[in-house]
Amino acid sequence: MARTIVLRKLAAQARTRHELAKALAAKEVPEDVADAVLDRMEAVGLVDDEAFARDWVASRQQRRHLSRSALRRELQTKGIERDQIDEAVSGVENDDEVEAALALATKRFRSMQGLERDVQYRRLAGALARRGFSGSVASTVLSQVLDTRRD
Repeated sequence: MARTIVLRKLAAQARTRHELAKALAAKEVPEDVADAVLDRMEAVGLVDDEAFARDWVASRQQRRHLSRSALRRELQTKGIERDQIDEAVSGVENDDEVEAALALATKRFRSMQGLERDVQYRRLAGALARRGFSGSVASTVLSQVLDTRRD
């Protein structure tokens, strides 16, 4: 039964060991059985938190335009260990962060054409802050987006 639960979860999408352990606990699978099944899934390569973290970072930064800190938070909630998070996030360079922030700001800026500059600035700064971008990245991107696209 525990093996079936894990395989169904993995068939839908990649999951961390922590997420699968929570799913098994919710189905009241005994902890020793859950550990044995999860150990076996790791041994055959179906559960790999390190690979999950790398793939998650690549996917989320590209599609959702997230900062390193936001990616770090998401991985922590998924139960990834700190050293694996550090390794996965280490591939995100400052230029990658600026590029992601610029893509997000440019996309949001398109719907703000009729607004005053200070309103545009405030809204874009808020969007960047919510995605976890640092003040220096936000400042660089905001000046680039707002100054180069003036009326």
